[in-house]
Order: sequence, then structure tokens, then C-alpha cells
Amino acid sequence: MRVRTVFNRILGLDGTAVVGVVFTGDEAVVTVRRVAKVHRCPCGCRVPGRYDRSVRRWRHVDACGMKMWLEAEVARIWCPDCERVRTEDVPWARPGARHSQAFEDTVAWLATRMDKTSLAQLMRCSWEAVDRIVGRVVVERLDDSRLNNLVRIGVDEISYLRGHRYLTVVVDHDTGRVVWVGKGHGVETLEEFYRELGFLRRKKLKAVTMDASSAYISATRTMAAQAVICIDPFHVIKWTNEALDAAFRNSAIPTLKAQMKQARTNAPWRKARFALRAGRQKLRQEHHKILKVIRAERTELHKVYLLKEELRDLFQIIDPGQADSYLRDWVQRAAGSGSSAFRSLAQKIVRHADGIIAAVELGLSNSRSEGVNTKIRVIQRRGYGHPKAQSLATMIYLCCSGIQISLPTQR
Repeated sequence: MRVRTVFNRILGLDGTAVVGVVFTGDEAVVTVRRVAKVHRCPCGCRVPGRYDRSVRRWRHVDACGMKMWLEAEVARIWCPDCERVRTEDVPWARPGARHSQAFEDTVAWLATRMDKTSLAQLMRCSWEAVDRIVGRVVVERLDDSRLNNLVRIGVDEISYLRGHRYLTVVVDHDTGRVVWVGKGHGVETLEEFYRELGFLRRKKLKAVTMDASSAYISATRTMAAQAVICIDPFHVIKWTNEALDAAFRNSAIPTLKAQMKQARTNAPWRKARFALRAGRQKLRQEHHKILKVIRAERTELHKVYLLKEELRDLFQIIDPGQADSYLRDWVQRAAGSGSSAFRSLAQKIVRHADGIIAAVELGLSNSRSEGVNTKIRVIQRRGYGHPKAQSLATMIYLCCSGIQISLPTQR
């Protein structure tokens, strides 16, 4: 069997024929040519003639420990659609790339599972080449159709660098996939997403979950006024725990102070704080004993603890049809509790009451977004951080937007 026939079968490139093979040291240069006679522009336009031609090389997947290169003669053509001279499209590589499509797909698949430095060492290329390859694959595979048929979305922020550098991440509640990533977490950032979504697709939005960010609320009310804003229950409980912490710090409990002095540690205080903040289902016998001490020695603190538990019930056991009246009654009792922290909390909840009630009635939260944020943290740790927002955004799209990458051996 001739060498050209062997490499034709090994490479398996559609629309391509092997012309010759040259071995130089630890490298193999495979000369190939297009089977089609008509030149094709990257835009898809077919052109019979050419402007000029030159010889180029593309890095291919290694074989038998040898670096593999594809070499071919390519033409520059005048594209009537683009109205300029462009390099013709070749079947074995993406437009503008100096790596074969099989090489780039392998790199992209590995990038979802390892850091780019190790990946560059494995594939024997530069870190910069890996970064550019991931960007090209994402641009090719990221389809605008991901923004179609969005009905319920979650909006959240995540930091990518010290100094309060954030990305805004939009997640589809129905699929759990990331549909958009933008730099920043202000009004302009979310408005940019709504503008990219377009008027007709914005009108299909029915609910948007978020924390109580004034920027996100303002952008949503301006650009998608028909969508119901749902305030994430997790953040509401977080506000309540912060108010409970303030009440806890202002309340001295003699029995717990004596236990701490005897043990010479902060363990009793930590146990008391856990007993107050945690839900009933997480408490052990020792925590119930602490609550008995608090109820006996500081009734004001125990009173606001009960208020916290009653607010948790709003999201867990209260019938959604009764959520409005239940929350209004809770606000009145919190305002009259005697705790300044809970009076401030009651005022805050009143300001966001509509969004809280909507979250209960629709059964929505930002859990989808929080789950995606956990995956993003894994991406950041695996890559040892991403100093540039665009680099992290590209990796988020690659790993969390539903892009499917197949290895050359899986085709």
C-alpha cells in the first residue's frame, strides 16, 4: 500500500486528497489538496477564479509521537459578496486558523477538563494558541438561537478579579444553560443583554429572578417591563440572618459567657450563632439546649429568632395563595418586635415585597444561577484564575452554554 493511501486513511479528511509525505526529524509534513475545483469564500460564496496563491501549513493532531503538519496551496479570491480579496476556505481548518479543525476540537474538548498551561504542554503548542483556539471554537459553536424562546431567566453576578471586578451571567431556568455573559454588574451591562435579545424576544420574558440589586431591577423595569421580577428567597433569608446577627451581638447571655470563659474558646458562641441561624431541621440536641437558654435569659433575642423561622416558613410551607397576607402580617410583627435591626429589615422587605411574593407564587429562585456560579468557580480554580473578563467569559460559554465538542475519534 502506498504511503499516500495510508495517510489518506489515517487522516480521513473529507474533500481532501494526500499528495505527498515528507519526514523531517520528529515531524511529518503531509501535502494535501482540495478535491473541489471551485474556490469557496469563508462567507459561503463560490468563486471559479483566483486572485493569487501561496503555500501554507496547518498544525494537525500528533501521530506516533510525531508532530503532524498539513501543507497545501491555497488561493486568494475576489468575493463579490464580501467585495474584497479573501483567502479561500479549506475543508480541514477553520477560516483564519493555522491549526486543523481536528486539532482545535481536541484542544477545546480538553480545555473543559484541564488548565490551559498543562493543555499547551500536552499538545506541544503555546498557551496563547490554546486561548485563541478556544475563542474560535466558541465563536463558531455559539449560536444566536440560544436567545430564542427565553421565558424565565435568572440574573446573577460573579467576581473574576480582586478589586470588585464582576461578570453578569444570565441563565435560562428551563434548560439550566448560560445564555449570556457580560462584563460588569451595572445597569448598562444588563441593558446590553436586553438590547442583544431584541424587542420581540424581550416580550416573551415572563419572569426574571435576581437578588435585590437596584441595577438589575432598574434595567429590567426599563427594558422588559412586562416580566415579573422575582427576588431570590436565599437572599431574603440572608438579610434576616444578618439582622439576627446584629440582635445576637447586642444581646449578652450570661450563661453562654460563663461557658466561654470556662472553656477559654469561642465554641459556645459559635454554637449559639449556628443554633440561631440554621433551620430547625439541622439542629441537634445541643443546639436545642442553647435555644432554651436564650429563651430563658434573653426573650427579645428568642422573639426575633422565631420571626426568622416564620419568614423561612413563607418559602417552605405557606400556601402561595396566602403569601401576600402572611408577609404583610410578618412585617407588622417584625416592625413591632423592639429590635432596631428587624425594624430596618421590615422596611427593606416592604420595598421588595412584590418581588418576594412573586418568587413564592411562581416557585422560582436563583438556584439555577447559584449552581452555574459554582461551576464557574471550578473553572476559575482549574485555570488558576482568569485576569481578563473575555477569557473567563469564553470558558463559561464553552463549559456551561450547552456547546457540544466531539473528539476526532468520536466521529
